[in-house]
Amino acid sequence: MKRDEVFLNNERRAGDFEFNADVAEAFDDMLERSVPFYQEQQGMIASLCGSLWRPGTRIYDLGCSTATTILGLSRALPAANFVGYDYSLPMLDRAKANVAAAGIESRVELRQADLNAPLTELSLDDAGVVLLCWTLQFIRPLRRDRLVRWIYEELADEGALIVTEKVLTSNGDMNRVFIDLYYAFKRQRGYSELEIARKREALENVLVPYRMDENVDLFRRNGFEIVETFFQWFNFAGFLCLKKAPPGK
Repeated sequence: MKRDEVFLNNERRAGDFEFNADVAEAFDDMLERSVPFYQEQQGMIASLCGSLWRPGTRIYDLGCSTATTILGLSRALPAANFVGYDYSLPMLDRAKANVAAAGIESRVELRQADLNAPLTELSLDDAGVVLLCWTLQFIRPLRRDRLVRWIYEELADEGALIVTEKVLTSNGDMNRVFIDLYYAFKRQRGYSELEIARKREALENVLVPYRMDENVDLFRRNGFEIVETFFQWFNFAGFLCLKKAPPGK
């Protein structure tokens, strides 16, 4: 795993964050050091999938990046098949290499897709569980209702959507406190003030978080009858959204 030094280079040009080859190469370390309780969240996602996935359905990871989550789930659920979507070709190249190294090519299909674009050409066939792990925050706000509604409509009855996100608080002062605590977390994991500032600037126009209640409302108004929070650490949260079977079915 290459150490994340993407924003350390003094010659790096300022600009919006991109999932390019440099980011793909260091992405696993970036997640480990930037997402609080990353491994614990991965374990929680695996536990939820173990309880909610049904044989005969597939698990979809939308924004699968390097396929780290798929690899973990493939070990926890040896009978399950997976489909990973990602827009970044460098991420997909690394995902394919990781899947091949794990010897699970027969169980994993990787596809390129832009979730901000029209979804008419994409498929969620036999979807029993859909994952959006730190992905929804990168979808343009005007596109989020359409994406969540599409997932709901394509999911099998009693299927699940599992979402992990960066979130805002309902109070501006507390939001500042949570962000300061998050930056302290990053410093504890070896990021410099320069790296933190540069990444914050790069993400400013790309990553758009919602408040907790805005996320819950987004899931409910697009069909999900059950929405629960299964994780929260200051300004990071995990949501479990369930699609109920029609009455009498």
